Amino acid sequence: MSGSQWELPPELCCRPMAFVALTGLDVTYNAVHRAIWDAFCANRRADRVPISFKVLAGDHEYPKCRTKRTSYEWYIPKGILKTGWMNKHLNLVPALVVLFYELDWDDPQWKEKQSECATKVEIVRTSLQGRNTKVAVVLIQKKTPLPPGEDLVASERASSLCNACDLSGKSLFVLPHTDHLVGYIIRLENAFYEHAQTYYYTEIRRVKSHKEFLNKTTHQLLFVRHQFKIAFFSELKQDTQNALKYYRTAYSLVHELRAHETNMLEIKTMAGFINYKICRLCFQHNTPLDAIAQFRKHIDLCKKKIGSADLAFEHTAWMSKQFQSFGELFDEAIKLGLTAIQTQNPGFYYQQAACYSQDRKLTAQQLCQVPPASCCGCQSTTTTPDNNRSAFILGFPSRLKELIIALLSNAVAQFKKYKCPRMKSHLSEPQGPLLDYVMCDYRTERWWALLTAILSTALRCSYLMANVKDYMTYCMELLGRASTLKEEQKSRIEKNLLKVLKNEVPDAEPDCEPSGSSAAAALWKDRMALSGSNEFSIEVQDYVPFIQCKARFLAPSFHVDQPIQLQVFLRADCPHPISFNKLSVSLSNQCYNQWCVVEASGQDTMLLTPGETSCFSFNFVAKTQDVGKKIEMTGIELMLGSGRWVFLSWRGAGGDAASAHEALQASRSARPRGPGAGARPEGAWDALTIQHSTMIISRVPKISVQLSHQPPALNNEMYCITLSIQSQEEGVAREVRLTAGLKPGQDANLSQATHVTLDRGQVCDASDPALLPDIPLGDLNPGHKVRPLCGTTAFPIFCVFYVCPTFRVCDETIAIETVEPFEVSSKFVSTKLEPLDRVVVDIPFVLMTDLLSSSPWPLLLHSSSLQLVTMATCTPHPLSQLEQVVLQTGECASECFCLQCPSGAEANGTVATGQYVISWRRCPLDMVFYLPHVESKTLTVCVSNPASPELPSFGRVRETLPVRYHIENRTALVQQVEMAVEPSDAFMFSGLKQVRLHILPGAEQQMLYNYYPLMAGYQSLPQLNISLPRCPATDTHTLRRFLPQRIFVKPQGRELDDASIAAA
Repeated sequence: MSGSQWELPPELCCRPMAFVALTGLDVTYNAVHRAIWDAFCANRRADRVPISFKVLAGDHEYPKCRTKRTSYEWYIPKGILKTGWMNKHLNLVPALVVLFYELDWDDPQWKEKQSECATKVEIVRTSLQGRNTKVAVVLIQKKTPLPPGEDLVASERASSLCNACDLSGKSLFVLPHTDHLVGYIIRLENAFYEHAQTYYYTEIRRVKSHKEFLNKTTHQLLFVRHQFKIAFFSELKQDTQNALKYYRTAYSLVHELRAHETNMLEIKTMAGFINYKICRLCFQHNTPLDAIAQFRKHIDLCKKKIGSADLAFEHTAWMSKQFQSFGELFDEAIKLGLTAIQTQNPGFYYQQAACYSQDRKLTAQQLCQVPPASCCGCQSTTTTPDNNRSAFILGFPSRLKELIIALLSNAVAQFKKYKCPRMKSHLSEPQGPLLDYVMCDYRTERWWALLTAILSTALRCSYLMANVKDYMTYCMELLGRASTLKEEQKSRIEKNLLKVLKNEVPDAEPDCEPSGSSAAAALWKDRMALSGSNEFSIEVQDYVPFIQCKARFLAPSFHVDQPIQLQVFLRADCPHPISFNKLSVSLSNQCYNQWCVVEASGQDTMLLTPGETSCFSFNFVAKTQDVGKKIEMTGIELMLGSGRWVFLSWRGAGGDAASAHEALQASRSARPRGPGAGARPEGAWDALTIQHSTMIISRVPKISVQLSHQPPALNNEMYCITLSIQSQEEGVAREVRLTAGLKPGQDANLSQATHVTLDRGQVCDASDPALLPDIPLGDLNPGHKVRPLCGTTAFPIFCVFYVCPTFRVCDETIAIETVEPFEVSSKFVSTKLEPLDRVVVDIPFVLMTDLLSSSPWPLLLHSSSLQLVTMATCTPHPLSQLEQVVLQTGECASECFCLQCPSGAEANGTVATGQYVISWRRCPLDMVFYLPHVESKTLTVCVSNPASPELPSFGRVRETLPVRYHIENRTALVQQVEMAVEPSDAFMFSGLKQVRLHILPGAEQQMLYNYYPLMAGYQSLPQLNISLPRCPATDTHTLRRFLPQRIFVKPQGRELDDASIAAA
């Protein structure tokens, strides 16, 4: 049987889903029907019910249903299960047929369309005659239906349609084609799913009803068949627990069947199908141990059921497929979230599948009396008595080789995933195409003896296959220091390598069969006769070749006017000297490659002596445009051969798979520890380091740049930096140019706020840039000095100066610390020096400013002034109070201004004050400080008590103290004012204690009270309370702020008479 005959059928491997057929949809020419079909089948998420939909014609012919048996008395089954039974119930016989029909409840042709719909339903029922398949009707409507019970016409016509089509009310659905089509489709799917479950439940009961007609004597096969059908219908019904139970029962019944050679394959095939289902459901139920136990039980029961000895190769093929299928199930479960371990992973099952495939190959060869093919894939041409069977079986090695390699590759990938390196290496060794896997591991882990053995096997394979490139590669590695071969064996291999390099046929490898050697010799002759294939390129970076290579630049950086020195070290590990024709180094800048080539002249060649290090030096001068760039070695190439040329190439600066570890060992200990270290002194070689890149830097100029300045700088002043440039070159430095300013790459805001100028007496403005490029300084003679000046505003900056005589560059960078000269604070107070949160229109207040010096230098305050925006000053021409004041570090200077918010300002809002300008120096500069905004408010009624003789500055006990209040209406309305005077223990008073007044707009009312002090000292005046009934929102607290609160009362004086004076 071919390999494809052992593949599991797709209907067995897929997930069983209920089959629902949709009829009446024209998905090709009707856009509405196409949208409905797309909603059913497109973008099905995992949360939607598992249904398989298919669009069929209304008159589609379904598989005919055979007449049901009423008795199994004389019935003898021909097999366990029909071949197409699963496919029939998955894709041919639907559980539900849904008829889609466009019909609205208010359609004017309702009768005719109702009759047409009933006819189509009858056609579907006729096609399904004899089956229990359900039928449903879906009406496609243009309007959204009303809630049930509200549309009486719809209810009446739905009942009429159900009677005409012989449908139940649960089988008639309405599908409005609106914006919410997907939502309606999902609700339809749920209803379809319920109908489908009912169908499969009916089928399960029908199959179960046959059990009473069966007997175990003649109907053993039917017991298995019925249990399998019940389990499969349960899967379609998504009842996986019952499905697993019935599959287990069917599996037990399969192994109770009487087995003989004629039905052995059928029993094993059916057992394999049921075992696959059981294992799949166990993984689905997240019980992997049950799946593994079931598979082991399956293998134990079936591995000895071989049948005829001539068909043993079929049994091994079947066993291989069982392990492969379980491995795939295991891997699929892992992808869905199952966790595997080292001792239980799919790799072991792929490995066993490969082993049974190898047994299949050997069994087939023994059956046909064909000698086994060699490990390299070469086939013998020995004839056999049965030419037909031999011709058939001769195709096995190539086909089975691909199958075995695929299985082993899967196993290796699994073992690599679960970190089983020994198992991975164990599987890679027997197969030629997988030798590279294990050799890579042995090189990494330095198993030199095992690597040598694998390389010897690979060398024989490449010789028998006449693979020239692989043969030379393996020869070069077997001659290297990692090889554990004896010297005579290495000498033989080197001799063969030299023959191949001369385009001659190499000698046969030992341990090869004579027939294979003669066939290989013929192949080699054909290879050598071919023209155009005499050049090979071998990358040896990942091997351990017989020629070691290391390269380095002598310094990590070179000046642009110095020759760049490059050395390449070569060392041969073969028994005899080896010659080469050319050595070249490739650099990142290819224009230098021409200077890094050494080539044999004429017929002469260059020799590498075993055990000795050869050094080749290269020199070249870098170009000026490469200043600041890195030059790297990209590769080294060594050319060998005469009639056939082989280019050994190393990436970067050389090295191989073992050099990194050897260099590490050399750094830890002076004693060499590499393979064969005791025979050759490799300490000096291992100590050589690789330097694969170098930097081209500018030549150090003989020009001195001295900077003179006095940090720190102060913000908003011109900070002077003096430069002194002196040439110490031997010749004249011509075309000297100076670039000064901020270092590139800094904050953009910094470059916009910083200005640089050469004239320190000039004040910078917005036209001055932050960088002055290419300022010509002329020529500089040896020893000559130039002193340009450079001033810059004091921000956190870097100044970079370039002096460029011809191609030479001199850089000087300084960082300037900056500090703020002042810390300025301001506040608003009343004329009584009380803090204010807001000011009142037309009422004077005081602005106080404080200047705290932060400068380490004494600062001279030249002047100060206010630039007001909205406010007005109460003094016509205010003079600066800080003029010519000198502030030392930490000292503070203050001044105050009397301001007033005019009546034209915005009432009850925030008002801008203006700017506070200070002129100061080290150099006279103006600094502008923005004053804070303040809230303003308009008073409805203003109360004042102007200073007059009627209100003296003090009172006297028991002497009258007159107080006059002025109440002014500042609105455009007549205001009603209620006034009340609160009593006080310190005063008696005469006047109106409580009064109500009406004040015209803009008018003023005066109230006079005579206070009579009773106690001496600071006393609180009787409190005057004012309320405005027409303006309840008026702030009375603000009104009280304008009233006098306290007054000093002197004690009562005594009159002196003449007697008292005389007594004194």
